[in-house]
Amino acid sequence: MSEPAPTAGSTTTGPVLAVFAHPDDAEIAVGGTLAKWAAAGREVHLLVLTNGDRGSADPAADREAIAETRRVETEAAGAVMGLAGTRVLGVHDGELENTIEIREAVVRRIREVGARTVLSCDPTAWFFENIYYNHTDHRRAGEIALDAVFPGAGNPHFFAEHLAEGLSLAQVRDVWLGWTNEPNHREDVTDHFRAKIDALAAHASQLAEGIAFFEGFLERDAREAGERIGATFAEPFRVLDLSEGSAAEETID
Repeated sequence: MSEPAPTAGSTTTGPVLAVFAHPDDAEIAVGGTLAKWAAAGREVHLLVLTNGDRGSADPAADREAIAETRRVETEAAGAVMGLAGTRVLGVHDGELENTIEIREAVVRRIREVGARTVLSCDPTAWFFENIYYNHTDHRRAGEIALDAVFPGAGNPHFFAEHLAEGLSLAQVRDVWLGWTNEPNHREDVTDHFRAKIDALAAHASQLAEGIAFFEGFLERDAREAGERIGATFAEPFRVLDLSEGSAAEETID
């Protein structure tokens, strides 16, 4: 069954910022979409909020070394997807909280890149079927991204020091939430699914089971989403169109 495309506000051109918790989250959740938009000429950036320093099953592993490995892997994956830039904020894995300091950092990055579109994960998605519940960092990342978009990035009274430094307000026009239980759009990534898998393969430290294991379930999910729109592969999103009459246009509480 096909579904309508997002409204005009959800196909905005201009810079993109993806905000995710861990160094491989964006690739898994929205990697095909990021690669597609980058290939189409959009300026796509990635902000990873934690350093992934608990991403090892080895109790003797050095966490600083883990974090450095994952930073390098993130840069390599970004190159595969054609991203304009990647940045790791560096919060310890599993310790992400929606604090004013973290929101300031995300608002700063939104303003630095002039993001018109922000991607993250749906913070309302706690349970997936009866086999998995969402990581605390994933939920927090979605909350932080949404709070940074509104009321943060477009309001001159939030983090006014940014304006004093020469940054401009950012009016985000659409937010795309992956890892959602309430999708209203599926993005055709047929021509960019291979880039998604190759980008994930750059995170070699996280692939104890091998890339084929991850490719198998990601292909299954992408095919299921694609069937809904008559495509081979797709990624599901809850798309929020903020282009007209949005609370994000208001400066009042």
